[in-house]
Amino acid sequence: MTIVLDIGEATDTGRVREHNEDGYIVDRDLRFAALADGMGGHRGGEVASATALDALHASFIEQGGLHDAVVAANAAVFERASADQGLRGMGTTLTAGVLGDDGTLLIGHVGDSRAYLWHDGELTRITTDHSVVEELIQAGELTEEERELDPRRSMVTRAIGLDANVDVDLYPVALVPGDRVMMCSDGLNGMIDDVAMAEVLASEAAPNVAAKRLVDLANAAGGVDNITVVVIDAHDAPIGSVAVESGGGGKRRYGIFRRRR
Repeated sequence: MTIVLDIGEATDTGRVREHNEDGYIVDRDLRFAALADGMGGHRGGEVASATALDALHASFIEQGGLHDAVVAANAAVFERASADQGLRGMGTTLTAGVLGDDGTLLIGHVGDSRAYLWHDGELTRITTDHSVVEELIQAGELTEEERELDPRRSMVTRAIGLDANVDVDLYPVALVPGDRVMMCSDGLNGMIDDVAMAEVLASEAAPNVAAKRLVDLANAAGGVDNITVVVIDAHDAPIGSVAVESGGGGKRRYGIFRRRR
């Protein structure tokens, strides 16, 4: 069975921040999408997310491996921060997905942005947050209900660019027609719960409409952070079709949207 993808995306500065330091990229020819949530204050966050996405994409084009592309993104951000005193300490989350010829979507993940799978009427989180709060929950010292109220909720334990080396989590997801994968920055899941996300993913057929509605819900809930959502739909390719994404032309390279923490 050949899987084709339809990809929708949306981003917004939110209701509180002055700048959007989130970024995303979609390359339909490569069946590839990624988002980044920059951090570092002043211009550091926007530079980190832009640098990471550019390096990730360029490396993937050159050598075709997601793990190595994420490692290259880390090196690019770290080297740029090391060379510029004004950018010291900048970093970014990075969550990326690429579809293989066997119908498996490989997710590469660093930080506390997230990827979810909508399958057979159920929403499941694919990724594990690299955060202090996540570690406390895993240790039984904090509950899921306490997550968004904890003052440490924005403290990450792993990010792109903070060190010369980075550990990359990889998650293979075997897609079937009808599945949806949603990637988001924490400006979404920090404002609305999984039930609200699932309702949108169940009710909105078009991925771009679903992404925009999720962003709107996060803003309606307060929009205290930048919000970026990428929705990836899996479809069964028509007989005789070429195994590339549906949803528009060839490669689409989107601008890097800005945020200040």
